[in-house]
Amino acid sequence: MAEVRLQQVVKKYNNQTVVKGLDLVIPDGSFTVLVGPSGCGKSTTLRMIAGLEEITAGDLLIDGQRVNDLAPGKRDVAMVFQNYALYPTMNVFDNIAFGLLNRGFSKKDCKRMVEEIAEIVGLSSYLQRKPAELSGGQRQRVALARAMVKKPRVFLMDEPLSNLDAKLRNQMRVELTSLHKQLGTTFIYVTHDQVEAMTMGDQIVVMNEGEIMQKASPFELYQQPANLFVAQFIGSPAMNILPTDKESIGFRPEKAMLTAGSARTIQPAAGFVDHGRIVAREILGSDVLYYVSGRAGKIIARKAADELLAEGTEVTVSVAAEHLYRFDQETGRALSVAAIKQESLPSGGLG
Repeated sequence: MAEVRLQQVVKKYNNQTVVKGLDLVIPDGSFTVLVGPSGCGKSTTLRMIAGLEEITAGDLLIDGQRVNDLAPGKRDVAMVFQNYALYPTMNVFDNIAFGLLNRGFSKKDCKRMVEEIAEIVGLSSYLQRKPAELSGGQRQRVALARAMVKKPRVFLMDEPLSNLDAKLRNQMRVELTSLHKQLGTTFIYVTHDQVEAMTMGDQIVVMNEGEIMQKASPFELYQQPANLFVAQFIGSPAMNILPTDKESIGFRPEKAMLTAGSARTIQPAAGFVDHGRIVAREILGSDVLYYVSGRAGKIIARKAADELLAEGTEVTVSVAAEHLYRFDQETGRALSVAAIKQESLPSGGLG
């Protein structure tokens, strides 16, 4: 296990800066997820930790040791790639053992170590098969086993589930989190999928344009977004954002109450009230997403599917004051939750 620390780390390609002075501490034994849109610098950051990319400026420390100039093989880290990178002509046993043999382990030790790891990841009965004979999930397990057998201080994973179908991704998410708890090793995981980030990480680092937007637990990210970017990136569907004269207000779709009709009195404690019409809906099983065209703008409301409202229904949308977020329009920075003056809204209203 190891703590990973990045101090003012910069990465430039020619004249383009893709990682901009990153300051980040990844605690020993944590499951840290770097998440953000394509091109935000998360994979580049992971590759710098692995030693596959040179650091332009700043320092990278693993367990307090500066490793900027240390070769990848000497950093005691293991990386799992998106495409598995298995040797197609080797069976599962040889794929897992390959790195051990290259490091001088005896065949007897290799056999013992491979069999131990295969048992952990559920591959014991597949050791003699070739990668082409395995499912996507099984090939991913081989890639994990190959990394695990080295017993590295840090596991690095770059979008390892992106090639799997939805059902298998869900299964592998559970398996990876269980594996982390079992091993207790530092995991650093890169994804663009915020659902993966929220369900797997105990620490999430949201990145955009080479900078950290927020670092927090999944619960804190969802409940206390630091800025507009995080508020709209984390959450599915995204937070509703409605601009006012000087700031923007936001609220999660599940906090919006829908009432058929356009009654003016909804709830005395309502912080926001608007009137509109349902223009579309998505039935998700137990829940329904309603898309409302309101006076203040377009609103998404999430509601239990116990009583369906038809498209075209006139509705009132209300949100309790304690569920409203305020953001500075210029900087996007989150402001303290407080009452918003009714006249500041363009068309809707506040209770």
